[in-house]
Amino acid sequence: MLKRPGFNNERLKRVHRKALMFNTLELDAINIYCRRYKIKNRSKFLREAIITKVLQQFEQDHPKLF
Repeated sequence: MLKRPGFNNERLKRVHRKALMFNTLELDAINIYCRRYKIKNRSKFLREAIITKVLQQFEQDHPKLF
């Protein structure tokens, strides 16, 4: 495997597990969304959605000069 400079594969490994629980309506909404947009990897989809929201919040909370 080619090694890209600046990327440490050990740091990028996913080793920490978190569990989520959804109620029936939430799970139905996720299932409908995944079917409609042909999302096969729900784990990746949920991870990206959560990280996107976190990064957006960080950007909003960033101190501004003026």
